[in-house]
Amino acid sequence: MKFIEGGVCAAYGFKANGIHCGVRKNRDKKDVALIVSDVLCNAAGVYTTNLVKGAPLIVSKEHLKNGKAQAIICNSGNANTCNANGIEIAEGMANLVEKTMGISANDVIVGSTGVIGMEMSLEPFENGIDELVAGLAYNKSSDANQAIMTTDTKEKSVAVEFELDGKICHVGGIAKGSGMIRPNMATMLVYLTSDVAISSKMLEQLIKEDVKDSFNMVSVDGDTSTNDMLVLLANGLAGNKEIDSENKDYLVFKDALAMCTQKLCKMMAKDGEGATKLVECEITGAKDIQNAKIIAKSVIMSNLVKAAMFGSDANWGRVLCAIGYSGADVDINKVDVDFVSSKGSVPVCRQGSGIPFDEDTAKVVLLEDEILIKVTLGDGNASATAWGCDLTYDYVKINGDYRT
Repeated sequence: MKFIEGGVCAAYGFKANGIHCGVRKNRDKKDVALIVSDVLCNAAGVYTTNLVKGAPLIVSKEHLKNGKAQAIICNSGNANTCNANGIEIAEGMANLVEKTMGISANDVIVGSTGVIGMEMSLEPFENGIDELVAGLAYNKSSDANQAIMTTDTKEKSVAVEFELDGKICHVGGIAKGSGMIRPNMATMLVYLTSDVAISSKMLEQLIKEDVKDSFNMVSVDGDTSTNDMLVLLANGLAGNKEIDSENKDYLVFKDALAMCTQKLCKMMAKDGEGATKLVECEITGAKDIQNAKIIAKSVIMSNLVKAAMFGSDANWGRVLCAIGYSGADVDINKVDVDFVSSKGSVPVCRQGSGIPFDEDTAKVVLLEDEILIKVTLGDGNASATAWGCDLTYDYVKINGDYRT
């Protein structure tokens, strides 16, 4: 099992493209992506828990009721949320794919991201659909990735190659996510593709299990968006025996998917709006997995911890504070804390109390762009990891005039 290049085009039979259609005013930015499988796929999705939901989510959930899909169309620049004609626009996007490619509109997943509550027209899609379809290729994952980005500063792409049933298989994907990221699935837009043969039922089970340890454990700013979704399409072209139960092939596929999703989590956290650092919190020694996850999330969501990481300040008391108000069942008098980076490790707390450490050494460790906050609880054997970022001046600057 290994990482490879290719993103959503790494799996056999998937083409992609991304162009500027006119949703965005800036012609230098791609704003519509299209991902298409050569054949109909088994598919499953997970969606935002926000009560306010974008029209594309409502349409896509309806289209995925039968567990089938063949294409994904997604725009950036306008979330198509809280619009009177939102459903009409979302369905219109799917209908354009049907008209141009012959793929049933019911087999098209629709996504949108951008400003909420802004009027939207189908005209840009009508003007650009022919160019979008004509440019589809088996090596244009990057183009599609660029087209779904908003405040992202970097593309987020991943792919893994592995073997099932003697066949070479792949799973890959692209994501957008930089702000409005909270560990409360979903957290962003994630489009995953695979050539593995797997039933729709097992595929749905697979992604619901995966997000508990991946996208549910990411936070940038504590906000859950209205348009977040994760969709996985599997077309079976690798030729393996279809996975229809939790057998050994299911577990291998589960591991490959986790490699992809957790790498995307780190990419999103590190590229958080205004962020300069990836902050990872690793909890060990918890009573159970639930308590471990509660504590890990509480630490990476703490604005005071995030600000301390921005200032490279070994203010471990803020970590203890976040653990204390998390609501987890924990004996605070057993807690150990270490700050770790590529420059070394600094123990700062033992048995719930501070211990002497060199501030200059701690500063060197925390100046790195990837920081691990290692927390040992001493209450049991459960563990969990969450990913976040530091809180910087630029986060406020970005969001102070995001709409205007």
